[in-house]
Amino acid sequence: MKKLNKRYKFSICMLLATVAVTGCKKGLDLIAKDTLTEVSFWKTPADFKLAANAFYSMLPGFGYEDMEADIAFSTPNTLSNGQLQKTDESDVWNNAYVQIRSANVAIEKASSTTDEAIKRYMAEVKFFRAYNYWKLVHIFGGVPLIDKVYQPLDPGLFVSRSSQQETVEFILKDLDEAIPNLPLKSQLPAEDIGRITKGTALALKARVSLFEGTWEKFRNQASASKYLDQAIVASNEIMSSNEYALYTGSGEQSYRYLFIEQGDDSPESILDHRYQRNISGHSAPYLYDRVGYLPTKALADLYLDNTGLPISKSGVFQGYGTFTSEFAHRDPRMTMTMIVPGTETVRVFHPSIPVANWPDFPQRNLNTGYILYKYMSEDAFANNSGEGGAYGGAHDFDRHIIRYAEVLLIYAEAVYEKNGTITDADLDLSVNLLRDRAGMPHLTNAFVMTNNLNMREEIRRERTVELALEGFRRDDLTRWKTAETVLPEDVKGIKIKGSEWENRPPYNVAGYQSRVDGNGFLIVESSRTFDPGKNYLQPIPTKEIAFYTQSGFTLEQNPGW
Repeated sequence: MKKLNKRYKFSICMLLATVAVTGCKKGLDLIAKDTLTEVSFWKTPADFKLAANAFYSMLPGFGYEDMEADIAFSTPNTLSNGQLQKTDESDVWNNAYVQIRSANVAIEKASSTTDEAIKRYMAEVKFFRAYNYWKLVHIFGGVPLIDKVYQPLDPGLFVSRSSQQETVEFILKDLDEAIPNLPLKSQLPAEDIGRITKGTALALKARVSLFEGTWEKFRNQASASKYLDQAIVASNEIMSSNEYALYTGSGEQSYRYLFIEQGDDSPESILDHRYQRNISGHSAPYLYDRVGYLPTKALADLYLDNTGLPISKSGVFQGYGTFTSEFAHRDPRMTMTMIVPGTETVRVFHPSIPVANWPDFPQRNLNTGYILYKYMSEDAFANNSGEGGAYGGAHDFDRHIIRYAEVLLIYAEAVYEKNGTITDADLDLSVNLLRDRAGMPHLTNAFVMTNNLNMREEIRRERTVELALEGFRRDDLTRWKTAETVLPEDVKGIKIKGSEWENRPPYNVAGYQSRVDGNGFLIVESSRTFDPGKNYLQPIPTKEIAFYTQSGFTLEQNPGW
């Protein structure tokens, strides 16, 4: 059933522009009766709820984040291939600080309240301030921490950059202060489904703590264990709450349907960007078809066979000789993430009659040879509308930003990295729940030992295939400090030479035949680089540094930039 009241439409920018400070004279009431002002607003819980609502519309929508790593491709990405250059401005930086200032305004207005309802909405605002600092720290490292409302050119605006750890501590402090004043998901009335809950704040705390804990561990920094402990405690609290569960409502195809209409408002949802037809839709499937968000060979090869073994050790893997052979006897999530060539499905512009899928049709980008299936709706009305615009026939399934599967993966990884081992009991609480939904054999210590596997690699594999094309891969490679070995590798696609693809257009032309490696796999991009001295962080926008300098202050650039 589609949900009601899915969108919080009020803009904080409009709100703060309207709530203007007005002049007054003693004894005169100069507040216009039809105008919202600083004097008349910030009074009731409804006012603070309205302010909190605005942040929801700023949550990220569907994007192409995994093209910044190795498991997705469309066109060359400068962050992925090592060609990133300094820029004057950054939308991430600008938008985050706009929202941080808006949060600071609301928090300041509520600073002396004793109203429990207002405290609840300010807990939401603190979550969003933490979330926006998270959006900065995982890209830039430490950033200036601003927690007060300053006027333009106030010296308080020119605070020096904090360290990465100090920024993480600020985020965790905001979350810890928010958690006691947030409701459980089960306590939300129907009209509030989708709002921030205790579980949402705990899940972000677990994500941030795992990031910092592993970042520090693989750089031999002192506080790694502290953050890994926090990730374990926060994720375990969610797991023990019985507030969340994996979506299983579509049987063996539950993983696929989780990401389209059927998965909306499921027990797995912890934080979503929620969409509603005729209020605000999106055109993600069309855009993925047109621009392309294509899996790569690096992702395809990560999927285990259906006995739980990597394909390099498999006795049932069928190889790459035919159009479909590499998909046989594999983890079912593979064919719920990418389409087996030749399979008929409902697609954009083909809403009611299923069409056969090939790299060059109906999708419009064939450069890896793999065909995206994740996020491909079966909604005939939306598919018939194509791009759809903001309204009308646009798709309205939600973007899952934090889901329960991620919490389970955080728990497993944090336990392993903290202790250097993980028990079968903890695997059953985490990774194996994901395996159960996918119909895959359990991961056990005995299986790892018998087959000469590496537990860390298998936990990481599980994370990558479960969260594939959801925007986690770049962060994972940076915190594991493996980007310097993974990202310089050529991006590859399907096997052309020595397979059925060799004789099928368009891969049978000389241009494709010459773009293969020694084993016949299509090379999509080569000559990639990664400088470990600078590429683990992105450059601070140069206009921000110049603004500091012109005002007599210093904003330090990241190393190597």
